[in-house]
Amino acid sequence: MFYSTVTDREDMFCPVDGSIMITASHLPYNRNGFKFFTSSGGLGKADISNILSRAADIYARLSNESVQASADSSSIKKVPFMDEYASSLVEAVRKGAGGLERPLEGFHIIVDAGNGAGGFFLGKVLVPLGASTSGSQFLEPDGMFPNHIPNPEDKEAMAAVKKAVLDNGADLGIIFDTDVDRAAAVDSNGNEMNRNGLIALIAAIILAEHPGTTIVTDSVTSDGLTDFIENKLGGKHHRFKRGYKNVIDEGIRLNSVGQECHLAIETSGHGALKENLWLDDGAYLMVKLLIKMAAAKAAGEGIGSKVLTDLIQDLQEAEVSAEIRLKIDQNHSDLGSGSFRDYGERILKHLESVTDSDPNLKKAPVNYEGVRVSAHGGWFLLRLSLHDPVLPLNIEGPSKAAVQKIAGVVHSVVKDYKALDLKALEKYL
Repeated sequence: MFYSTVTDREDMFCPVDGSIMITASHLPYNRNGFKFFTSSGGLGKADISNILSRAADIYARLSNESVQASADSSSIKKVPFMDEYASSLVEAVRKGAGGLERPLEGFHIIVDAGNGAGGFFLGKVLVPLGASTSGSQFLEPDGMFPNHIPNPEDKEAMAAVKKAVLDNGADLGIIFDTDVDRAAAVDSNGNEMNRNGLIALIAAIILAEHPGTTIVTDSVTSDGLTDFIENKLGGKHHRFKRGYKNVIDEGIRLNSVGQECHLAIETSGHGALKENLWLDDGAYLMVKLLIKMAAAKAAGEGIGSKVLTDLIQDLQEAEVSAEIRLKIDQNHSDLGSGSFRDYGERILKHLESVTDSDPNLKKAPVNYEGVRVSAHGGWFLLRLSLHDPVLPLNIEGPSKAAVQKIAGVVHSVVKDYKALDLKALEKYL
């Protein structure tokens, strides 16, 4: 839908002024939503509030009959624009592989669409490029998600595509979320390339093309990823806030003030590239992987997904990681007259104060969200959720014992806040 606003195809009435995608991503079957696009990208919260306000005003001034007549008299045309979008992905791979017509010939690549919208990638992208796709699964859209949730962060979903790759002896597995704005991959040995691993992989590809550039990520990325980007790849890691729109907007802002940035990506798999007009497009992320594999094969530099795995062999991942969500009871008297957000900020300020006075805790020198602290060979980040009355706690460490010690540090600081539900944290301890 975004691509329809920037494509010059008069026969398809493009570029259009605006486009709407009907989607609720991987949310349950009883949810639905809209994504609005113009040539400037996806609309944000303020834009959508403005649209709703205008629509309500128009509706209030019109009778039901005139609204219906207006809709019926509109000029509606149907065009096969998905074919145009898919062909742009095909051409990107061909160009990246030196102009070969079928650069994926000899590769066996599996797609798991999770019954979302990503099934097109098999027939409209991989097949024209020459790939074998047997063993691909869950390609037909079904909003009930009968097989697994289409979410690259979901363990069951990743296990499903991993099994398909190993059972079929495939070179690569690709998994999309429902509306294909996120993606992840699995190599021929079943190693998952998602979260920090996917960021590291895309960063390695982008930094080879744009040496020294800045990589923007969300706040929960690992210390190992920072070391990999800055000390192994020679780039700059700009760890920002959660929320893919926050991450993308920060990448755009950095460029506007003279700091080169070509990649903005969240651990969730939302990744946007400057070369792709800052759209968080999971299909385009996977195209970057396919280009790397095809180009390496054409140049005699390697075959299969080992080319990708080798790019991130120096990435040091923590042995143990955990995310614990601490809920705030909005009806508890400890909140006083304030909101859950006020209460959460109070907790974070107290944690920051304790951290500053404890020599065993090292606060991150640059941090844009919550409180991030290094301790016991690992780190933790406690922050306030973007939308919910929750304080998510992310912890990484070299062992379960180390992670529990770090969790104990947080528990000792927040235990007296009566409106904070600590059951999940205490269970982990």
